[in-house]
Amino acid sequence: MAVRKPEFRRRIVSKDGRNNVRINNVEGMVKMYLHDIWTTVVDIKWRYKITLFASTFIMTWLLFGVLFYFIGMGNGDFEPNLSSNHTPCLENVKTFTGAFLFSLESQTTIGYGFRYITEDCPLAIFTLVAQLVITGLAEIFVTGAFLAKLARPKKRAETIKFSRCAVVCHRRGQLCLMVRVANMRKSLLIQCQLSGKLLHPNVTQEGEKTQVHQTSVDFLMDSSSECPFLILPLTFYHVLDERSPLAGLTAENLASRDMELLVTLNATMESTAATCQSRTSYIPGEILWGYEFKPVIFSTDSGRYVADFNFFDKVQVCNDDAFLNNAEKLKLEEDYKKE
Repeated sequence: MAVRKPEFRRRIVSKDGRNNVRINNVEGMVKMYLHDIWTTVVDIKWRYKITLFASTFIMTWLLFGVLFYFIGMGNGDFEPNLSSNHTPCLENVKTFTGAFLFSLESQTTIGYGFRYITEDCPLAIFTLVAQLVITGLAEIFVTGAFLAKLARPKKRAETIKFSRCAVVCHRRGQLCLMVRVANMRKSLLIQCQLSGKLLHPNVTQEGEKTQVHQTSVDFLMDSSSECPFLILPLTFYHVLDERSPLAGLTAENLASRDMELLVTLNATMESTAATCQSRTSYIPGEILWGYEFKPVIFSTDSGRYVADFNFFDKVQVCNDDAFLNNAEKLKLEEDYKKE
């Protein structure tokens, strides 16, 4: 029997929380990005940002070096056989290289010694003042964007870990979908709240078909939707009752459901009070029916708790006869598909 090729599943959000939606055919996109130049500079990739950072200095040195060279040329500083009473605009600047070095020394404040401006050239003095003001503002902007990218809460979100798969089993007598979340740093995340969005095609009562329809999925931790702080790996669960957008989900129809579960953790960093958000998504192939997470918290003889992340993504068959039967049935179906 021929082996079936696995069905390709499109994702709106990748496992690491990145947006997979491509924007096409937007009129005036460049103009829109230039209107919000600060966000554009902060969001660009590091290789472009480092290039922008370096080119800002080099181009301003070069631009004002050219201006100083033309000022000296207009003053006749480069003419041969100058009279003894001729006062140059720039002392000891005889070539374009000298003008470039003077511009560099002025902007980086490592002069003046060998090359300097004389008092009898107002245009050169005005150009020097303009250089210091303009380049100072440019350096503040570029350096600020550089630091803003380093300090973005997005980087903190990269140390929040979600379980690779979600599981469905009974919890406190209710059928629940569960995901596990962990903070990989010792610094606390406070006011943590996990929320979900079910993304799926939908047909309205008027017959309008939408490719992506969003429905809220509420997650709880114990009896509350908010966790005071995230210090240990925690398991959040969503009750699959009649009010759930996932009502009617079974082991048999799970694999055929066209859906994506987007899970978002919003939290506040204790150290800076800034908010951060981390995301992941689960498609039907990443939701395990009839399984539960293995314990990840252990105690030591010294009285300390240890979170062993070797068990963070590991699951085990839950101790429920109905789930055991379903799990065995699904295993037979998978074996049949592989024949």
